Amino acid sequence: MHYYRYSNAKVSCWYKYLLFSYNIIFWLAGVVFLGVGLWAWSEKGVLSDLTKVTRMHGIDPVVLVLMVGVVMFTLGFAGCVGALRENICLLNFFCGTIVLIFFLELAVAVLAFLFQDWVRDRFREFFESNIKSYRDDIDLQNLIDSLQKANQCCGAYGPEDWDLNVYFNCSGASYSREKCGVPFSCCVPDPAVRHQGGDIVRLKSKWDESIFTKGCIQALESWLPRNIYIVAGIFIAISLLQIFGIFLARTLISDIEAVKAGHHF
Repeated sequence: MHYYRYSNAKVSCWYKYLLFSYNIIFWLAGVVFLGVGLWAWSEKGVLSDLTKVTRMHGIDPVVLVLMVGVVMFTLGFAGCVGALRENICLLNFFCGTIVLIFFLELAVAVLAFLFQDWVRDRFREFFESNIKSYRDDIDLQNLIDSLQKANQCCGAYGPEDWDLNVYFNCSGASYSREKCGVPFSCCVPDPAVRHQGGDIVRLKSKWDESIFTKGCIQALESWLPRNIYIVAGIFIAISLLQIFGIFLARTLISDIEAVKAGHHF
């Protein structure tokens, strides 16, 4: 006589479709990021000549958008298919990548707190290299303008940093019409003036009446303590979402493994 042992283990539909719903949002967001990034590159003619990206001295913000899109699309796809098909390999890939990203974020936050001077120097170098490329890319230009307007700042440490840009340089060898000027985003808003700029403004004796004199590094350093709870809240929210995704994936993997183990009896 043969005896058969039946296992009651089964895959939870709740965890399965909750993980699918969790990942479909990331997958769709990844599609949007990729679409926006590719559209921006198409408008700038980068798709027809990819060497334009490598010729830039600064960073193309579209590259960051595309990188985020690729990561979100890949993780969302792996999570969705892994959950629906109960594929342990894809679920392990999704879970492992989320864990890696989580610890990388934690490491960056800790290192940035411990090595503030080093971070400040790297940010200064980064900002100055992008000042040099201000006129080379419209997206980079809009990013710097938004940063300067939002923080009411100009340059990395002050308006003099715009001497690094060939168009705003004050040297006698420059014939640019923007010589000794600053971008419009450095100008102090004046409701009475519709169009205002920074042309030749650095030759004036009283800068603070026309342009922002505070550097963006100092502005960001003063902004962070005032908004530390908002920054901490965003970091905690992102961390909780990642932990929740890891929990769903690990739970579903355990269910699948239990069901497979039960089939061997």
